[in-house]
Amino acid sequence: MKELFKLFLTFAKVGCFTFGGGYAMLPLLQKEVVEKNNWATEEELMDYFAIGQCTPGIIAVNTSTFIGYKRKGIIGGIAATLGMVFPSIIIITIIAAFIRSFAELEIVGHALNGIKAGVCALILDAVIKLTKKSIIDKYTLTLFVVVFFIALLTDISTVILIISSGILGVVISRIKTRINAGKGEA
Repeated sequence: MKELFKLFLTFAKVGCFTFGGGYAMLPLLQKEVVEKNNWATEEELMDYFAIGQCTPGIIAVNTSTFIGYKRKGIIGGIAATLGMVFPSIIIITIIAAFIRSFAELEIVGHALNGIKAGVCALILDAVIKLTKKSIIDKYTLTLFVVVFFIALLTDISTVILIISSGILGVVISRIKTRINAGKGEA
């Protein structure tokens, strides 16, 4: 029960900072899940995050569900998920109650602009960390550049890009293995 409560509280703490969505939460998830609680490795967190992008729903919620499930099975997944969404429900309820009174205030607009800038910094931090762990050779660098420009210049679904990248990763790995095996025989 103590572990379930810890899962709930940890993800509730992360859930309090939902501004910007799942990408902005990645540094917080990394700090809480990997560094502080040792519930997953950085590689596992990246895998959960990638799978969370491919599955229906909010990336951060999906990721919390995967981590909770890893720790305590179905009940752990439920506790982590509830922790992640609980702050949003409370915050949205409060905002909805007062939005008409404050929406037109200039200071509110400035605060939201500041939050957006901070979220961009968090997303950039997440991208840098993911890039350092993911681009390990010239093949993954090439794949990164190609997928980046496809995502930037087209409207192709991220799900298709992620699945295609996974398939290409397997194909590239097999080709590299065959090349290396051929060098060993020569």
